[in-house]
Amino acid sequence: MATGRGAAIGVAPHSQSYPHPLSLSASFPSITTFSLSRRHSFSLSSTKEKKPRVNLLLGSAAEPTTTSSPSSSLQNDATFVSDTEFSLAKVSFGVIGLGVGCTLLSYGFGAYFNILPGSEWSALMLTYGFPLAIIGMALKYAELKPVPCLTYSDAQLLRENCATPILKQVRNDVIRYRYGDEQHLEEALKRIFQYGQGGGIQRRNAPKLKMIREEATEEGKYCLALVFEAKALQLSDFEQRQAKFASFFGPGITAEVGKGEEEGLYEVKLISDTTL
Repeated sequence: MATGRGAAIGVAPHSQSYPHPLSLSASFPSITTFSLSRRHSFSLSSTKEKKPRVNLLLGSAAEPTTTSSPSSSLQNDATFVSDTEFSLAKVSFGVIGLGVGCTLLSYGFGAYFNILPGSEWSALMLTYGFPLAIIGMALKYAELKPVPCLTYSDAQLLRENCATPILKQVRNDVIRYRYGDEQHLEEALKRIFQYGQGGGIQRRNAPKLKMIREEATEEGKYCLALVFEAKALQLSDFEQRQAKFASFFGPGITAEVGKGEEEGLYEVKLISDTTL
């Protein structure tokens, strides 16, 4: 291997600086997990013991060893956290009602014609199976599925103490099944964009919530980012209503508006003013 200023091998523990473009993190436990951080660096981390990272630095000399403060370690913890919490709100009652109703109807008809055992219960199964199937179909028709929620680990630590009650309610409302609503945050968008009113937009051009993202700002504040799809709108349409977003989802928050990663996507970041 060639030597010189072009390549160097060094030990770089956690620090406040961003990792170099090419980093190789090595650890030697019996069980390892593979994680992807939003700073686009790949690392192998141990579930038992953490060891210093061995970085291969290209194009620069090895950095000196530094120690990180508690506040910086909170901001550098930027891995995705999967939502494993079980809640009935995340279960589709339409699927449950339709499944139970169709099962009772199928078995009831089979028992009635002596294809299946339990003919004495066939009338009862048919009596309850039919309305359950109808209710299940109605709920399935009026069902509004939850939107994806991407949560960073540093934001998860801030949510309990820094997120306002309204931000917590918004998050909980959009990640569960709803029934009868045309879209998520329908009442909020109706007031902010003033459908069909002077200075407002047409209802058919209303933005649709595609996903939400929980993250921490550089100042260590909790941020709930709402990602909307609005192909008929411009960034200026959101910028004009930035103050309305802050007032509707306030108090105690600051709203920031910007473009999303793809064409036709716009982000509204609701940043809590509360800090640890």
